[in-house]
Amino acid sequence: MEIRELIEKVIKDMERDGGLRSVVWVAAGGSHDGHYAAQYFMDRESTAVRSQQITSSEFVYAAPKCVGKNTIVVLTSMRGTKETIEAAKIAKQLGAVTISQYVDESELTKVCDYNVQYGSIWEDDKDQSKTNAGNALRMAMAIVDIVEGYDNYADAMDAFTKVQPAYVKAREYCRPLAEKWAEQMKDEKCITVLASGPAYGSGHIFSTCNILEMLQIQSPTFNSCDFFHGPFEITDKNEPFFLLVADGRTRKADERAITFMNKYAGDKVYILDAKELGLNNLKDSVSEYFNHLLFTPILNNVYMKALSKATGTDYTTRRYMWKVEY
Repeated sequence: MEIRELIEKVIKDMERDGGLRSVVWVAAGGSHDGHYAAQYFMDRESTAVRSQQITSSEFVYAAPKCVGKNTIVVLTSMRGTKETIEAAKIAKQLGAVTISQYVDESELTKVCDYNVQYGSIWEDDKDQSKTNAGNALRMAMAIVDIVEGYDNYADAMDAFTKVQPAYVKAREYCRPLAEKWAEQMKDEKCITVLASGPAYGSGHIFSTCNILEMLQIQSPTFNSCDFFHGPFEITDKNEPFFLLVADGRTRKADERAITFMNKYAGDKVYILDAKELGLNNLKDSVSEYFNHLLFTPILNNVYMKALSKATGTDYTTRRYMWKVEY
């Protein structure tokens, strides 16, 4: 069943109970950040459906009161993270309709009412518009269009067809740039990531899943919109920064950070602009919502892997994950 068809069915089935009122995006780690594009879209475009993004464990411990028979809960996990499976059980107990996003079948797909398979961002040859983030964004757009109408829905569906070609071109463009950056960063103990608005989820994944988890290098993430309210005090000539410049309404915040860095930081500031990755080729009406779908695979598959090679750190190794009780 196609995503649009699935969402239409779920919403129609809810009509007898008063209709869809809320959607909750539940996952852990990188899968949680993968919901960011959908949540950002819902925040900016929906006036009728409440939307919330929450980690699996927090949902288990403190599920939102809105969750019930008028709620869709989307739960994402590649292979069935135990906290996400438990969250799915609780969502069902509360009466919500549950939709899993998965790579491999697991107990999660058995628990949930509906299941949508996605392709991992690691798979270069697969359509990067059909990753967990891409499919969640499709769901969000379908929800808004069906419930209240989304004027730019056709433009958005067209944009999805252009994501993979843009990714392939951006990947080749960024490889030599990433190698140069990685060589400069290979001995650094901390790399600070700045991002804002529609690109913030990608920045957080880059810090949390790529630099911290995979390479065990300290990496705080800050929102460019909040950078000048405390975090900018760490700026100096020796501090490495990686700035994502969004294509969208918060771009001015990223540009403000760049202006500050040019004045007070050193030569360890790296800037990656969404317009360099091809977002400027999408229609202005929807391009903002596709930052995540290009930034995230480029950062994971090009920049993280370049840094892994430069540091000599195998990005598949872990100190604790899957090895000890936690």
